[in-house]
Amino acid sequence: MALPPKWYQFLVGVFASLGSALFGYDLGVIAQVVASPAFAKEFNNPAANEVGAVVSVFTGGAFIGAGVAGVLADRIGRRFTIMFGAVIFCLGGGLQTGAMALSYLYAGRAIAGLGVGVLTMIIPLYQAELAHPSIRGRVTALQQFMLGIGSLAAAWISYGCFTGFSPDDNGQWRTSLGIQILPAVVLAALILLFPESPRWLINQGRTEEGLQTLARLHSHGNTDDAWVRAEFDQIQETITYEHEHQASSIGELFTDRSCLRRLVLACAIQASVQMTGVSAIQYYSPAIYELMGIATSDTLKYQAISSVLALVAQATCILLIDRFGRRWPLICGNLFNMLTFIIATVLLAKFPPGANDNKSAAWAFIVITWLYNISFSATNGPLSWIIPAEIFDTKTRAYGVMMATMTSFAFNTLIGQITPIAMENIGYKFYILFVIGNFTNAVFFWAVLPETAKRPLEEMKYLFTEAPFFVPGMKRVDFETHDLEHRVQEVEAKQGYTSHVETTHV
Repeated sequence: MALPPKWYQFLVGVFASLGSALFGYDLGVIAQVVASPAFAKEFNNPAANEVGAVVSVFTGGAFIGAGVAGVLADRIGRRFTIMFGAVIFCLGGGLQTGAMALSYLYAGRAIAGLGVGVLTMIIPLYQAELAHPSIRGRVTALQQFMLGIGSLAAAWISYGCFTGFSPDDNGQWRTSLGIQILPAVVLAALILLFPESPRWLINQGRTEEGLQTLARLHSHGNTDDAWVRAEFDQIQETITYEHEHQASSIGELFTDRSCLRRLVLACAIQASVQMTGVSAIQYYSPAIYELMGIATSDTLKYQAISSVLALVAQATCILLIDRFGRRWPLICGNLFNMLTFIIATVLLAKFPPGANDNKSAAWAFIVITWLYNISFSATNGPLSWIIPAEIFDTKTRAYGVMMATMTSFAFNTLIGQITPIAMENIGYKFYILFVIGNFTNAVFFWAVLPETAKRPLEEMKYLFTEAPFFVPGMKRVDFETHDLEHRVQEVEAKQGYTSHVETTHV
């Protein structure tokens, strides 16, 4: 019995998201690596700025990788770009695992970061181009869910390595770094067995192959299915118009008002994620917990529990994001994040680290960190990948998502570099930055972010061309063209039957 089309699309998205798991694993594992006694002994107790470089060189490489992916995605296709990123990550992972000096580690992390940059840019784009509009949010939310899977694996593997190896055994940190190579090998080896993006194929003039891929994804290979024919005609018509009437894909992002609006919004969303404080918590959790007098071994255990809670929140997002939309979850998530940072700041200020042994305050801080992680994982995290992947046209999508992802890694690198220095010098006052950041995020998206859920990708241009810049009074149904639905009805009328395989709104 064949899988229902939407389940097939979902499972393709799951496999592609192995690349996201690599990013999540690194986010989680690096905290254990830089905190382990064996690491400190091997590299002669590196200074705070050297530890910051171990972290930020990875995101610096990812910044470049996202730019590389933007070029490759349109030239060699989505699948080959994913394979390229996975292979590069394997090389970097191997160099990190065998590092004999900090210079080796820096090089390995930069190369692995290059691979992760490629993967995190291309995967949500690939998922969005494969998925039916009614489940596109669920499929692209897999980026954050699998990032959570990677983080969860890193948390428990890190805890096991930290407690299972002696402080003099380099296996305490090399083992956890080496394990990350395995999923990258699987992804590189098998990605070509999965379908290419039909939009990329049609854009390359391979229209018949694009039609067959659409049918494979949406109707068990039936190229006469009404929804498939309507979607194919809409994609082909849109791409033809783009080729005949618009400038080069990257130039169009800056010269067309609608494209520029979408680019600014996508980059703002990715920058806003880093200003929620997520990187500071993920990268330097041992240092942050140490400020409250919590031992490193206990910190890693609590982070592992936090990863489980985050995974539950991400799964909830997958189930509900296409029902509740994009706009209000993003706004409310930022406001709740702000509340958690206010409480965390008060705890750090009221109960100075090292000046007291208030266990209640320490536990309150742990719980607040967990609540923040739940909020972020259910809202900001997945939406930062969902929205940029779905708002651009086919011709500009690769470059638009590329610039948004590069913005994410640029801010990620910035926060990663300054966090250890800030925590060492100004302590709790650093958290005030994220209180302000979460509040301004919420206000900004309340003002300018229109609802994009369930709209076909080919209808986003109309939305961002016609919708006002100030959107609070706008309803979800405003500026819907229903073009795809009308096309389906026309095809059904010509064929004399009704297709029951998929509908636009499910």
